[in-house]
Amino acid sequence: MDDTIELSSTKESSSIPDGPASQAPPAHVQLIQMVTGNWVSSVVYAAAKLDLADHLASGPRSAEELAGPLGAHAPALHRFMRCLAGLGILSERPGQRFALTDLGEALKTGAPGSARASILTIGSPWFSGAFDEIVYSIQTGRTAFEKVQGMPAFEYLSRHPEAASLFSETMVGVHGQEPPAVAEAYDFSVFHTVVDVGGATGNLLAAILARHQGPRGILFDRPYVVGEAPALLEARGVANRVTIEAGDFFETVPAGADAYVLSHVIHDWSEAQCLTILARVRKAMKPEGRLLLVEMVLPAGDTPHLGKLLDMVMLVLPGGQERTEEEYRPLLAKAGFRLTQVIPTNSAVSIVEAVQA
Repeated sequence: MDDTIELSSTKESSSIPDGPASQAPPAHVQLIQMVTGNWVSSVVYAAAKLDLADHLASGPRSAEELAGPLGAHAPALHRFMRCLAGLGILSERPGQRFALTDLGEALKTGAPGSARASILTIGSPWFSGAFDEIVYSIQTGRTAFEKVQGMPAFEYLSRHPEAASLFSETMVGVHGQEPPAVAEAYDFSVFHTVVDVGGATGNLLAAILARHQGPRGILFDRPYVVGEAPALLEARGVANRVTIEAGDFFETVPAGADAYVLSHVIHDWSEAQCLTILARVRKAMKPEGRLLLVEMVLPAGDTPHLGKLLDMVMLVLPGGQERTEEEYRPLLAKAGFRLTQVIPTNSAVSIVEAVQA
């Protein structure tokens, strides 16, 4: 049997695109193919960092033509662009000129979906460097990020505005399919006021209010985060129905509303910190109010789910975790809530609904 390791043997088993799939390769080949994924991520990150797609927006160009504007070594740049063509991001044309494919078009600055910002965040040294120490997190239960950077992830973002801005845009890109799915899956029209706790720039709240005309919204997050919210809310046509409040959800949240949405908030923190946040919400909400956690509720058993990989991000960076329904139930009970239902959406997230116990 020929066990030669061909790193691009099938699209199904490797991050590197290739020709039509054949039968699955041996197990050891599949494992080695998995670990080559970081090669692809590094190449795509470099393309975003060099703003390569923006330089090709006007049409095909060669490495010789781009070397000067990019400050690159022309022969190395040609090899790099040839690699991107193999990944489907560029297309090689006659005369060693390269053009953007549809995939490459999505890499341009300002393109729908925020792919460039997501790549610059996830591929950045401050983010990806923590994964170099994932074994430390597995052995200790502590965040590798703090070992590498000397501070918690969200403190780092508060001290680095440019990274924080890219991170906010990344959340829009990575979770872009979720807001309309959440707004469709749950009847928010029964509420008068919806508070989006830790809602960043208001992407989810805007989707909810755009679909449900009755409620008003309160967007609540740290000052350095909500500063970019007015432009997004104005662009979505809901700015006149949203009040923006800045604060710290470990201290307080806006009081008197009948629905409190926490999207990808609880998964960021330790259990003790989650209980503090939930206590602040319970104190603020009306007795008949609803707590709505938008999270990637993990399926039991061996079922594949993006949340199981995201759980490793939580372990390594902020120190939180993704949970199954049965893991959410006791957490909520400790905070004085009763889990009433878990509502799936047409995306990777579900809505965990709870009321005061």
